[in-house]
Amino acid sequence: MPFNPELCRNESEVESKLIVQYLLPQLGYTPDTWHQEVAIGSIRLDFLAFAAQVIPFVLDANSPLSVVMEAKHPKQNLNHHVPRLRHYLTSLNVRYGLLTNGKEIRIYQKLQTDIQLIFQCSGKEVDIKIDKIQSLIGRNSLQEKSIQYNLENQSIQSKKIPIQVISNFSIETKRQHSMKTIAIYHHKGGVGKTTVAINLAAALSKKGKRILLIDIDAQANTTFATGLIKFQFEEDDDLKDRNVYHILEQGKSNFIPEIVRKSHFFNNPEIDVIPSHISLIENQSNLVGFAASRFRLSRKLEKVRNDYDIVIIDTPPSLDLYAEAALTAADYLIIPSDLKPFSNQGLISVKNFIQQKISENREGEGQAPIKIMGVLPSKISTNAQYLKYNLNKHKNVITERYELPLMDSTISERTAFSACINRTIPLGNLEIPDPKSILDFADNEPSANIAAAEFEFLAVEVLRKMEIQ
Repeated sequence: MPFNPELCRNESEVESKLIVQYLLPQLGYTPDTWHQEVAIGSIRLDFLAFAAQVIPFVLDANSPLSVVMEAKHPKQNLNHHVPRLRHYLTSLNVRYGLLTNGKEIRIYQKLQTDIQLIFQCSGKEVDIKIDKIQSLIGRNSLQEKSIQYNLENQSIQSKKIPIQVISNFSIETKRQHSMKTIAIYHHKGGVGKTTVAINLAAALSKKGKRILLIDIDAQANTTFATGLIKFQFEEDDDLKDRNVYHILEQGKSNFIPEIVRKSHFFNNPEIDVIPSHISLIENQSNLVGFAASRFRLSRKLEKVRNDYDIVIIDTPPSLDLYAEAALTAADYLIIPSDLKPFSNQGLISVKNFIQQKISENREGEGQAPIKIMGVLPSKISTNAQYLKYNLNKHKNVITERYELPLMDSTISERTAFSACINRTIPLGNLEIPDPKSILDFADNEPSANIAAAEFEFLAVEVLRKMEIQ
């Protein structure tokens, strides 16, 4: 399909519509040969494409040739960005750089400590000049040049003439810190995901752990349950412009410290929360064509790895981009289930989603496979006959038929969970939501003590399985 520069109205659309959807495929780059939002030391690149698959990759004299691609807003003058591109190419020993604002496309080549413009065309001409662009920075062209480039390097090295390379920089793709991230996920709704997410977070915080709770479900139940929805009218909505969507929308801004909120007396101690918003539904279409969106949560969590011990993500009951972003970011997965037939059938979708999509994402990021901590029996009936005759049979189905681990803990179906979330306080003529965690609620409601104890037991099990003291 021909490229239309008029479709690029901002920097994000230059990235997605020109570079991701048009240039990279036209130039022969497959998803395993290009990387978006690459951090190398203090340098941040929009795109880095290689002549050959390199995961993880290191930039040195033996690396395949690569090209840096930088996207700018259509209204920006590219001349202002040439010095920065020069710094990127010369510092990283990258041979080629592409600079574009959608309306204009330039290609530069590194010459020792400087760069030279070797190609230039308007966005409207890119279709008729794509062959020339391919000959300069297409994947096949770079592969051929790599052979000659390596021969030249060997010749230079044999003469012991130093080559300017960055051999100490590599892309760190595996976590080397103690922060752990848990996704609470099931393809079926109504299994108690939010109840598990918020109260597990509360129980772990009472054990002295620094907790970040992320709501990435458009229903925003976790956001409500942690006391962040205090407004009654739409014009007072203070979440629509600062929520989890904005973390996924931008790679170079909207970092977690800018979005995070403190829970409003939901739990003592208070918990850091990334809120959700109903606008996630309509905004998802803005992210679907943006390959980096599904990785941004993971990458931005890396920047706060020293601020938290445990991150808990409440996910949507779907197979969409938001679920993909959550599971790509998580180290562990807890699957709440009421163990009923429809919930069990949903486990097949969960397994397929992880095996076919999430594992590929994580491998591409250099991450280890997600660890399934287990299916957590949740919203389990307290009926004595059910507990005596059916519960163990239903548990056995999980391990035997679906071949998934089963957690030791059980979360029962209790009215206390609804009561603690739906608390209100009067404010003039209005009733303002004042939700509490089950653990704080139990301090004043003895009937909730058993429910609170179930989450204390779950917190202990989770810490043990993550090997956290």
